[in-house]
Amino acid sequence: MISSSSMSLFGLLCGLIVLLMLPFPSRASDPDPLQDVCIADLNATISINGFPCKPASKVTSDDFFTDFSKDPTTFDVFKRAVTFGDVFGFPAVNTQGVSLFRLDLDVGGINPPHTHPRGTEAGIVTRGTLLVGLVTTNNTFFSKVLTPGMVFLIPRALVHFQLNVGKEPATFIPIFNTQNPGVSDSIGTMFDTTPPVPNEVLTKSFRVGDDVINAIRAARAQSS
Repeated sequence: MISSSSMSLFGLLCGLIVLLMLPFPSRASDPDPLQDVCIADLNATISINGFPCKPASKVTSDDFFTDFSKDPTTFDVFKRAVTFGDVFGFPAVNTQGVSLFRLDLDVGGINPPHTHPRGTEAGIVTRGTLLVGLVTTNNTFFSKVLTPGMVFLIPRALVHFQLNVGKEPATFIPIFNTQNPGVSDSIGTMFDTTPPVPNEVLTKSFRVGDDVINAIRAARAQSS
């Protein structure tokens, strides 16, 4: 028997998906589709803005479904695990202007400060206790501790993070109004580039010495 709490979470999740898929031009992040179905052909040799369609004759029922039910068995250095539902993990979203993910944070885990340059994010917490924070362009910080069933919104391209502040693993489902929101790690864009950003730029920007910059680079290298 399905519990009422599970049904409530399912209803909230469905509502988020519907809101992000409403055909309002002001909310659209991707171009409107020109056909019903365009399952992404990730192995296509041509390059376009998006992905070419898989031949209609090869589309199957399985193309329209993915599985977010499995708990992760491994976590990265941030105690984070990601199940992908963007165009790369769920090719059915190609041209549909939507994507979603499952993020799991172990106890003390963090999804470090980052941005999504191509999409607005709405998310629902399904397990655990999560601190969600975001920073606007005038450097105002907003945050709230969320529990299962609570929803958050991150405007497009704003710096934000999620931190597990509970005593058990936390899970949340972020949904985007684009098939490929992209992600820019706020720290990685400064310290993990190829070729490296010159130390002089970083020391002057952060007003610290070379020793601090080099220490951060070394720590980042060890965790990668």
